[in-house]
Amino acid sequence: MARVTVVPVMLILSFFQRKALFSTSLASGQPDVVDALGLHNVLRITKHESRVILSWNNNLTKEETEKYTVKYILSYKFFNTTYERKERLQGKKKIIRLELHSGFNAKVKTQLFAKETEDVIKESGWTEFTYKAPPVYIQNLSCIIYNISSFNCIWHIKAEAPEDIQIFFSYRHVGKDFECQQYIKNAGKKNIGCHMKEMYFQPSRKINLNITVRDLRNKSRGLSYYKAFTPQRIEKLNPPINISVSLESRSIKIHWKPPPTIGSASNKCFLYQVKITDRKIVDVTAEKYEYPFHKPAKKCAAQVRVKKEICIRNKIWSEWSEPVFIHDEKAVDVMLLSLTLFFLLIFLGGLLICTCRRYRCLEVITMPVPHPSDNIRTWLSADETRHQKQISVQMKMHSEITMGIPEENGDENIQQQKCLKEFGLEDLQG
Repeated sequence: MARVTVVPVMLILSFFQRKALFSTSLASGQPDVVDALGLHNVLRITKHESRVILSWNNNLTKEETEKYTVKYILSYKFFNTTYERKERLQGKKKIIRLELHSGFNAKVKTQLFAKETEDVIKESGWTEFTYKAPPVYIQNLSCIIYNISSFNCIWHIKAEAPEDIQIFFSYRHVGKDFECQQYIKNAGKKNIGCHMKEMYFQPSRKINLNITVRDLRNKSRGLSYYKAFTPQRIEKLNPPINISVSLESRSIKIHWKPPPTIGSASNKCFLYQVKITDRKIVDVTAEKYEYPFHKPAKKCAAQVRVKKEICIRNKIWSEWSEPVFIHDEKAVDVMLLSLTLFFLLIFLGGLLICTCRRYRCLEVITMPVPHPSDNIRTWLSADETRHQKQISVQMKMHSEITMGIPEENGDENIQQQKCLKEFGLEDLQG
């Protein structure tokens, strides 16, 4: 009789407390309900190289399993990290990939939900477990695909790693294994990276890395670490192509095209950023950007970069494109005309100088006027003396003629005029 009355009372109490239990358990991760009904879980670990299979079991009766919906809350956190992962599962198994982690702390609890309302009826306390993996000697592994077919991975070696270890790299993709083509080494000749080229990737198939650490003194099997990437998530795109800028109707219009990619080239997959001089960087999903301006700058530059964001999340931005310069068209016309005239004048001036040098024009212009020689001077002096004598003779003759002619004799006057004409002294008479 007691059993019949206790169970309904507990169910009623659970009904009033169900929402508080549900929210608290997910938010804090702490066991807020005393497991009065005896629910508990048993955790088991199975190790498979790169992953750990965490499984558990509970003590639910067949009647409880049929009456309620059973779900589990799993929470786990890797060593040396602060992020705690939480999941709600219906199965009793979880595969945890260690990657470059040396272990984790995990805990799980069971929850029973009413099938009709999906309300929490009751839940167990937390069952905790700690798993320690073999030591990990590398850290900060990062990989990138660029130029569509080039593949780079780099890593750091921890300070506590043994002196005589060497690290080897390979990966598996689309059912094929690929060994490292070219290792990147540090000063101690330890492999700290791998470069591969002319590799081709299926965008939807994962790249499974295998990094093996071997002790060169000890020939025993080395430690292997595994990590998987989706190619599109680690692809660094090239900058956008065919960038053009136009200045129209008091606005700047920029157009471009997406770069080649190993995955989908659909417009909706890309996120762009536009950077213009003296303006904030702007996120753009289309292949164009336009903004108005009221006071045109004499000169500014526009650049664009891209990454995949919409169809698949990628944190790696491309490099910025080469700057495309934007000018005010009127300023450009005046400047272009001024530069054209300036260079034309320089060209014509240079051509004139070359021509003058070729034909010695400057020598002729700058040649000094020579002084007359002594012979010329003597000739000119003699000629002047002779001219003076002739003038003296003519003047003498004119005097004599004038003095010897009477004024009243008309015929003699006529005769005088003839004589003057003969000697060329007619003009001297007046």
